[in-house]
Amino acid sequence: MKVRTRLTLLFTFVTAMLMVFYGIAVYYSSSEAREISFYAQLRNEAVAKANLFFQSTLSEKEMHRVYKNNTKTINEVQVAIYDPEFNLIYHDDSKVDYVKEDPKMLSNIQKKKELSFFIDDLQAIGTIYSHNGKEYLVTAAGYDQYGYKSINHLLTISIIAFISILILVYLAGIFLSKKALNPISEMVNQIKKITAGKLQLRLKTTGEKDELNELAQNFNGMLERLENSFDAQKHFVSNISHELRTPLSAIITELELSAEKEQTKDEYQQTIQYALDDARNMVKLSNSLMDLAKASYDPNEISFSEIRLDEILLESYSKIIKENSEYKVSLNIDSDIDEPQLLLQGNEYLLQVAFNNLIDNACKYSPIHTCSIEVKGDSKTLSIQFINTGITISQNDLLHIFEPFYRSEDSRKEKGYGIGLFLTEKIIHLHHAMIKVESKNNETVFTVIFDIETN
Repeated sequence: MKVRTRLTLLFTFVTAMLMVFYGIAVYYSSSEAREISFYAQLRNEAVAKANLFFQSTLSEKEMHRVYKNNTKTINEVQVAIYDPEFNLIYHDDSKVDYVKEDPKMLSNIQKKKELSFFIDDLQAIGTIYSHNGKEYLVTAAGYDQYGYKSINHLLTISIIAFISILILVYLAGIFLSKKALNPISEMVNQIKKITAGKLQLRLKTTGEKDELNELAQNFNGMLERLENSFDAQKHFVSNISHELRTPLSAIITELELSAEKEQTKDEYQQTIQYALDDARNMVKLSNSLMDLAKASYDPNEISFSEIRLDEILLESYSKIIKENSEYKVSLNIDSDIDEPQLLLQGNEYLLQVAFNNLIDNACKYSPIHTCSIEVKGDSKTLSIQFINTGITISQNDLLHIFEPFYRSEDSRKEKGYGIGLFLTEKIIHLHHAMIKVESKNNETVFTVIFDIETN
């Protein structure tokens, strides 16, 4: 069932329930009012007939004649009068006695002074009438034909109005729900046009501050992120294909040349060595891509714990020196830094990958293969500088240095894939820190700044 139909039916159902409750209340209160009004009419009729009997010059026969004449045109109230000893002294029509008074009923009327009750569809009342120091008992009974007719007419009108209003409410509900949900229908039509090849399309938004406009804005934001993700993925796959093609082509070429002609043992060993070097390069590239994938996870899925930055720097320092004996790395930690300043919430493995990349890059592009690490801090921040001397990086290259697979002309002289700095920046940002680079006067400085207050 469509939302439009469900809303219309719900709206109609709620309206119907309210109308039913309202109708019941009106009918019940009208019925109560009719009953009370007719009891008052019976009381007045009983007193009037008693006055007529005791105080007028009309004889009992004449009063009977008046009663019978009235019953031909209206539902005349039937009155009976009893003396204090419960003897009947007057009755409008004793042959058709509505009330059928008995001593028990008369005693009850005498005791309570007034009594009202129903006899089938008839209403009856018993009351005391005083005359010449005696208390007479007067009963009156009648059928409220006009009152019941009015109530039935009210019920008929209410049922007709109920059905008519429900039909109108249902039609109005269809119209209003269609109008209210029309923007959603337009959204659906626009969304149907958005495909993997048309992620640049966006939903129309308005200046209204309502939920639908907020939904469209958030949906457009999601499309923006998806488009960026798709573009990055395409770019990423394209560059990986290019980077993997080079060592694979080299390995294939070397093995094909070796298979085509006889070679000496030394030449075979040299071919194997070339193939191993290319295979190792592919392993390094694969490891870099795996690290990049880990750094690209949702931050909520990466485990963070309390770590010490100085210990991670020492591990990176030892690892780089062990793998590259020609590299020279120095680590200087400011003596004013307290131990708590070196503690933060982070992922030890990822931070070590980032520091390894910064140290390796500094040594790789320094003519004398040196990297100086300076750790400084204050009450709010902790900064780590990775300094090397060598070729100054141009301003144009500095603008693109953190882009994936970007390599400047000078950096192409060294082996690399353009992933390290891009990966490092992602890891630093995951730790709510920032990284910046300056290069001038043959000195390049990468600075990582951690916010101590945040951590």
